[in-house]
Amino acid sequence: MVKKIIFGLLLLLAAGIFVAWLTQDHWLPGWNQELAEQSAEYRERGLALGARSDQSGCFEAVLESFDQCSGFACTINHGKYLKACWEKAEPTEHFCDEVPEFKEKPSDDDKSWARHACWSRDIRGEGCRLLMRQQQQLCSSQP
Repeated sequence: MVKKIIFGLLLLLAAGIFVAWLTQDHWLPGWNQELAEQSAEYRERGLALGARSDQSGCFEAVLESFDQCSGFACTINHGKYLKACWEKAEPTEHFCDEVPEFKEKPSDDDKSWARHACWSRDIRGEGCRLLMRQQQQLCSSQP
């Protein structure tokens, strides 16, 4: 009986994916447009915040906002928000202290640093680690 239920659910899932694939020409352009508009909005918010903040202020504001959402689009939008904010923000003294150097392939120590940085802020979302990687990139690109 359990096998039949699982098989039925898998079949239903496969049918849903197939229907989404068949109808993508109808919903995909609208979805992409919505994501582009959200991305532009987050970039503008970041530029506005950066004009009146420093690097640390940008980082804390974005992490606080990020902790209120979840999902792939949320992570992307907050990444754009953070990068735009840093474009305009004043440098923060000691902002890069104890931040590991950025590497394309993060080491276990880099992953541990990011994980603990998120946990210490009580942010459990996986996307938080990607925002921490952006701090590594910023700090590694500064003299």
